[in-house]
Amino acid sequence: MESTDVQSDLKHVLKSKEEIQNRIAELAAEIDRDYEGRDLLIVGVLKGAVMVMADLARALHSHVTMDWMAVSSYGSGTQSSGVVRILKDLDTDLMGKDVLIVEDIIDSGLTLSWLKTNLESRGTASVEICTAFRKPAAAKVKIPVKYVGFDIPNEFVVGYGLDYAEKYRNLDFVGTLAPHVYE
Repeated sequence: MESTDVQSDLKHVLKSKEEIQNRIAELAAEIDRDYEGRDLLIVGVLKGAVMVMADLARALHSHVTMDWMAVSSYGSGTQSSGVVRILKDLDTDLMGKDVLIVEDIIDSGLTLSWLKTNLESRGTASVEICTAFRKPAAAKVKIPVKYVGFDIPNEFVVGYGLDYAEKYRNLDFVGTLAPHVYE
């Protein structure tokens, strides 16, 4: 799906496919360097992290294992509900493992803060965070994020895994959703 397919739904393109791919390659190089000689488990947070997880895993030059977790704090709206539910837990035992949580976007940080604490409680050696996008102006809790693709404005964005009511995830860029779509 291209921007012309959803042009009337967008205010503008925020990050192009090329910008995203270049930044993912840079993050992969940092991760390869930081975890050299260590076994790394990358944990994708469904559904939004599918695109970044796939691209990041392919950009890495070291072996990693992958697992997926689904948590929810959103309904079909645009604001976090504040209540976190595990919809799909990990299949991997985390005891003694270096874990990298891979996220699509960090808004308030509430869900991710809860998730990091939950994974740390499982006996991990380390838990770090990698996100494609972060909205500093939306933060409600301070959470350390080791790898950040882009800091973006506090606007409603879609594409590259980010959705509105389960649509727009398959865009290969990130755009700001026009208010008439969600109001």
